[in-house]
Amino acid sequence: MIKARGKIGFHTLLKSRFWVIFIFVVLLFGIRWTKGAGFIDLYSILLKPILPGSAQKEWIQEGENIERNIRLKLLEDDNTRLRKALSLKEFNSNQRISAAVISRSSRNWWQQLEINKGEKDGVLKGQTVIGPGGLIGLVDSTTPLTSRVRLLTDPGHQIGAWIDRTQRHGILTGMGTNRPKLIFLNKNSLAEIGDAVTTSPASTLLPPNLTIGIVQFVNEKALPSPYAIVQLTASPEAIDWVQILKNND
Repeated sequence: MIKARGKIGFHTLLKSRFWVIFIFVVLLFGIRWTKGAGFIDLYSILLKPILPGSAQKEWIQEGENIERNIRLKLLEDDNTRLRKALSLKEFNSNQRISAAVISRSSRNWWQQLEINKGEKDGVLKGQTVIGPGGLIGLVDSTTPLTSRVRLLTDPGHQIGAWIDRTQRHGILTGMGTNRPKLIFLNKNSLAEIGDAVTTSPASTLLPPNLTIGIVQFVNEKALPSPYAIVQLTASPEAIDWVQILKNND
C-alpha cells in the first residue's frame, strides 16, 4: 500500500515538473517569437501607476524647453538671413541689379550658380556679383532671361586681392571648397589670422575695396610663395539673393 502511494506521488511529481518545464519552454518560445514585446508590455503596465514621476516630468519639461530654444534660434537665424536678402533689394540703385538664385547643381556646388536676370535686364559677362557680406563671383555667361555666376570658390578661378593692414597683394584662387587660397606675390606675406581681405583699392577689373573675407590660416614657409586660407564673408553655400554691379562701378 505504501509502495503504491509512493509510486502515485512520484508520477504526480513527474507530471507537475513536466508541466512546469513545458509552460516555461512555451513562455521562452513566446518571448523569443514576439521579441519580448509581451514582456515589455507587461512591464509597462506594471510601471504605469508610478510613471511619470516628478523627476521624469522635469526631464520631459527640460527636453521640451531645449527643443523650443533650438527652434527659436533656427527661426531667428532664418529671419536674419531673409532680412539680409531683402536689404539687397532695399539698397538697390541704378548701378545694381538684384537677382534671385534659381538653380544650383550639387555636382558644381562650389563652381557656379544660376540667377533669374539676364541680358534683357542689363546683365553682361564679366560683371561683379556680390551677396550679403561681400564679393561672391563674376558673371560667366548670360541668356536673355538668366545668367550664370562663376563663384570665387571655383577651382582655378583667380582674382586679385589685397590686405590693407600689410599693404600686400595676392591672387585669390578657388579650390573647390568654401575657403579659397590667397597666394601672395611677396616672399613675406606679413599676414595674420583675422586680417581683412578685399579687392585692391587700385583695381580696374573689379570694383575697389569690396570685402572678400577674413584670413583663417597662414603658411609663410610654403614654396614658391606663402599663402593664406580665406573664409569668405559672403558664404556661397547660403546665398539666396545677389546683386550684379553694372560696368564694375
